[in-house]
Amino acid sequence: MVVGMKDALKLIGISIIACCAVFVCTLFLSYNIDVAVLKGEITTEVGMVMYQAQVSTGKVVAAVSGGCLAITSIIMLLFYVKNYIDTHGKELGILKALGYSNSKIAKHFWVFGLSVFVGCALGYVLAFLYLPSFYELQNAEHLFPKIKVQFHPLLAFILVGVPAISFAALAVIYSCFRLKTPVIDLLKEKREYKTKVSEKGTKDMPFLKELTRSTVRGKKSLVFFIAFSAFCFSAMVQMSMSMKELSSETMAIMIMTIGLILAFVTLFLSLSSVIKGNTKTIAMMRVFGYKHSDCSKAVLGGYRPFSYIGFVIGTLYQYALLKIMVAIVFADVENVPEYNFDFTASAITLGLFILTYEIAMYGYSRRIRKLPFKSVMLE
Repeated sequence: MVVGMKDALKLIGISIIACCAVFVCTLFLSYNIDVAVLKGEITTEVGMVMYQAQVSTGKVVAAVSGGCLAITSIIMLLFYVKNYIDTHGKELGILKALGYSNSKIAKHFWVFGLSVFVGCALGYVLAFLYLPSFYELQNAEHLFPKIKVQFHPLLAFILVGVPAISFAALAVIYSCFRLKTPVIDLLKEKREYKTKVSEKGTKDMPFLKELTRSTVRGKKSLVFFIAFSAFCFSAMVQMSMSMKELSSETMAIMIMTIGLILAFVTLFLSLSSVIKGNTKTIAMMRVFGYKHSDCSKAVLGGYRPFSYIGFVIGTLYQYALLKIMVAIVFADVENVPEYNFDFTASAITLGLFILTYEIAMYGYSRRIRKLPFKSVMLE
């Protein structure tokens, strides 16, 4: 078999992202379906206004969070498929040389969809178990009749079955496209980096600076993941601080937990991929006498600016989302406080982010120091 179950299990990052996406979508979409049955029993004007606000909130949260996390999962899946083909070029090249067609090899890549299935299934089960508490939280003011939790098979299939099938199909199609590489290039594990670099800007550039730029250009997809980890940290932590006033403490804890899980998982997987993809470069730099700090700066330093860009985008995103929710979704609801940008929360989040990010960078910098030269060069 070209791709084994162990290879699919390595995609734990996709499983975690899928789990978070389905968890959020299951909560709000299940609530919308179940509360719609009781619409005719809502007799008060206040209750009807709250009903409309809750339904709109569910649609917005499911669309925004689910859509954002789905896009991230797709990009991560494509990255892993490409990385697998790059690192197993010799085996795949031999199969092609023996007469196996691209489609025959690519069909084995369906197992990458298992990571999505596991994450979606886990997210749905956890959300379903939490639904009774979530329903009570949503109806804290007892404006609606008691809502009974119902199992909706169609919703379960849409949130679990459809993503798993879609991602498995996507992995097969994309791998078939990537396998169009000539056999000789696969056997040599030749990797193409299409970049446009001006000679004027790099002619007299110091080696370490040029190496930093080439490292980033060679792994462009990792730029997205590192920026996304900062985005999750920034958006979710700041949003959770505001949720204490706009919603509830339980909702704030849930949002912060999901955000931190996504941020840490994405960051650690990205930095691990950066180091793994540059082990020989690091080993050779150490042979030629470069300091440990120079190696770390050349390999990891180029991604630092993108993390802060992600933080800024996350800050703007959470402000815009909450502003829209308060101004439009809860426009007719009484006693909803006006939302303004919280500079204190932003400053606290930035401080926590800098501390956390730099600790992570230091930890991976120490991993670079411990890379054994002999084993690296014998690979």
